[in-house]
Amino acid sequence: MHFKALRQAMLANLWVNEAEEARQTRQFVHGGRELHSLPNHPLSSHFSRTEPTHAADALPVAVSDTRTQQHVSRERIQVLALCGWCVANIVTSLSDYSLGTIGPLIPRIQKVYHVGFAVVSLIFVFACLGFIAGALINVPLTDRLGFGKMLTWGSLGPIVAYVIQAPAPPFPLFILSFVINGVGIAIQGAQANGYVASLKNNSEIKIGLLHGAYGAGALVSPLVATQFSQLSRWSFHYLASLGVALANALVLLLVFRLKGQDECLASVGEAAGETSTSERSTFRQILSTRAVHLLAFFILVYVGVEVTIGGWIVMYIIDVRGGGPSAGYVSAGFFGGLMTGRIALLWLNSKVSKSIISCSFCSSAHQIGERRVMYVYSIFAIGLELVVWLVPSLIADAIAVAIVGVLLGPIYPITINHTGRVLPRWLLTGAIGWIAGFGQAGSAVFPFLTGAVAAKTGIKALQPLLISMMCLMLVL
Repeated sequence: MHFKALRQAMLANLWVNEAEEARQTRQFVHGGRELHSLPNHPLSSHFSRTEPTHAADALPVAVSDTRTQQHVSRERIQVLALCGWCVANIVTSLSDYSLGTIGPLIPRIQKVYHVGFAVVSLIFVFACLGFIAGALINVPLTDRLGFGKMLTWGSLGPIVAYVIQAPAPPFPLFILSFVINGVGIAIQGAQANGYVASLKNNSEIKIGLLHGAYGAGALVSPLVATQFSQLSRWSFHYLASLGVALANALVLLLVFRLKGQDECLASVGEAAGETSTSERSTFRQILSTRAVHLLAFFILVYVGVEVTIGGWIVMYIIDVRGGGPSAGYVSAGFFGGLMTGRIALLWLNSKVSKSIISCSFCSSAHQIGERRVMYVYSIFAIGLELVVWLVPSLIADAIAVAIVGVLLGPIYPITINHTGRVLPRWLLTGAIGWIAGFGQAGSAVFPFLTGAVAAKTGIKALQPLLISMMCLMLVL
């Protein structure tokens, strides 16, 4: 009897906790009233509730009150498909957060095309242009085509890029292909992150897994690229990339079947969120929201830090620490750290947030907890970069770089989670696309500046530049 009573009490407590979590994470209540999790939030005045703009996302769908095992299974398949996209795009290319592939290839690209640090840095610039272009066209095209079609069409960008890159074309055409690649990945990234952030059941864990998959791909990509960089046909790396990209496009097509976001959500037992067709377009609503720009500037610096480490740490280890061709594995250690941090530190992020919520009635306690762990991670990462700068040991530097990856890993998914809490669902995909696309300016500006400085003073300037960027992250 005691065990039965205890079991009933535990089930009742679990139900109460789930109901409270759903109440705290719900963005807007019916009728356009203010945020539950952020009472009197200034963002609420920016948005109005009307009917959806896109027919595929406006279909009336029936959603049962309880989710069945079939719903759960479908959701897992969808999340796994998007995680597979993350792995595929990072293993094969430039991505939203890393240069896992291009980092180990930079020394070979310089040798083949006879270009210096500043010129080879144009790869970062052209990739950034593609990301920003993808972010700009993502919002209006999503309103017209819907989630599933945009996700599938976006997967074609990398395919075209790899076809161009595989024969090692002239350098101008080679770097131009990164624009095409960037457009496709930016569109896919916006759709994938926006969709997972729209899921109401354990969205924090699913976002963490999604971005952990980025880290997994980034762990593998330097290992693959390092091997190809030592071969005479180094550009055949992009043939392998082409095969992965084709498989990725096929999986996304089979799983989501060109359906709108509301229809996909209904298939996993989740009700469609509120939508809007206010007199202002979705894009104008996004651009008029202050929180979107603050998050975009933060991601700009964060992505700049990650891409600078991933893109230039190999050259630093070779030129400053005397590493050999296997220095590409240091980059693999950094991205392996990203993967580990985004998954292994999920419990710590949640524990800190819950501990603050349990001792405070402040409705924004969850955000305070996440902000606290981000400060802690950033401060420790700065300390380890000082180790890489000041300790002349190849092994110590490699270990420190890997731990920096662990500490930086959770910051991006935490930011996406925060975005999902403070913005309404009808702006989420477009806003995340803009944040990620604008943030990719950091993937061009900071690595390009690093390359320009390195051309004059040497790659030894990498560490003080990285420390300065991390300090700027703390300020933002």
